[in-house]
Amino acid sequence: MDVAAIPRIAEAQKRFGDRFLHKFLSDREIDYCGGSPERWAGRWAAKEAIGKAMPTGVPRPRMRDVEILPSDDGRPHVRVAPATTLNGREIDVSIAHDGHFAVAVAVIPDLAPAYFPPPLAGEGQGGGLPEGFRLPARPRDGHKGTFGTVVVLAGSQGFTGAAYLASMGAARSGAGIVRLLVAQSIYPILAEKCTEVIVGPIPEISPGVVGHASLSGILRGFAGADAGAIGPGLGRDASTRRLIEDLVPRVAAPLVLDADALNLLSEHRTILPRLSPQIVLTPHPAEFARLSGLETAAVQQDRRGIASRFAKVWNKVVVLKGAGTVIAAPDGRVTLNPIATPALASGGTGDVLAGLIAGLMGQKLPPFEAAVTGVHLHS
Repeated sequence: MDVAAIPRIAEAQKRFGDRFLHKFLSDREIDYCGGSPERWAGRWAAKEAIGKAMPTGVPRPRMRDVEILPSDDGRPHVRVAPATTLNGREIDVSIAHDGHFAVAVAVIPDLAPAYFPPPLAGEGQGGGLPEGFRLPARPRDGHKGTFGTVVVLAGSQGFTGAAYLASMGAARSGAGIVRLLVAQSIYPILAEKCTEVIVGPIPEISPGVVGHASLSGILRGFAGADAGAIGPGLGRDASTRRLIEDLVPRVAAPLVLDADALNLLSEHRTILPRLSPQIVLTPHPAEFARLSGLETAAVQQDRRGIASRFAKVWNKVVVLKGAGTVIAAPDGRVTLNPIATPALASGGTGDVLAGLIAGLMGQKLPPFEAAVTGVHLHS
């Protein structure tokens, strides 16, 4: 859906003339609109809505390559230029006007099958669900305390989005309470951004950076946690590394370690096997390479075998992200997520996954089942 302000479109045409109209309208559309700002704005909104209806990672056509004209029965008919993503696809559009606004809704019913590959052969079980997939119990008389408290430590200056996305991943998992711990100077940003998450400020060692001096405050923030996620957008300051090394062993709750937590621990790899087996590691291939000391190409050549090997070495559940995400447990269980999609090839999706897995662990799913379920729901 998109909304366009009719006066703004009219003002732009008045200022720039037909040059502005030709940026988003075909010649036939310009003729049909006949100088009507309402019709101009309606098509602007409709083309924006079509773009929004497309999955992340799928290239969008230019506005001028999409033509919207009335069909014989009066309904909007969408025609897309050849050699564009949407050529030949059915697109349903509705355009309405309310006061000074044009409102449009677009639906592309048959887009998903072309861009989302079928499940990978040889994996999964009945209904396409991977081995280990399990939704947490949701009793009808439950309350927020029933479904766990999840604490997320994330974010730094310039990376507030990572903190927001990780905490919202936890919230969307169904967790009862989600607390987000962030450096003092970025607290106002997250406090305003987050409406479903409790945001707490942590003393910082420099603007937007938490370090070893923040340890006691962070430990207080983790008090009472049923699960946690540490790392998205946290930064790589040397003091932050010392913080992670001392913090993780002192948190009793199951944890997801992601992003910068993994990057920082890769500088002290020998610590990994000594950490709790209730920890889930969620590296992408480059992060896995840093943690393991291997080359990224070697990791990618045998994703399943290497993930399984290091899950045993580290005594941790490992989620090796990428097309056909591998979830490996120390006891030898290995699951390959049956969905692989380029729609997830976008910054921030890994932060959401970290929070989602933590949220499922907060609802009492064991680490392996939480990882399998989180990965599959995320895909």
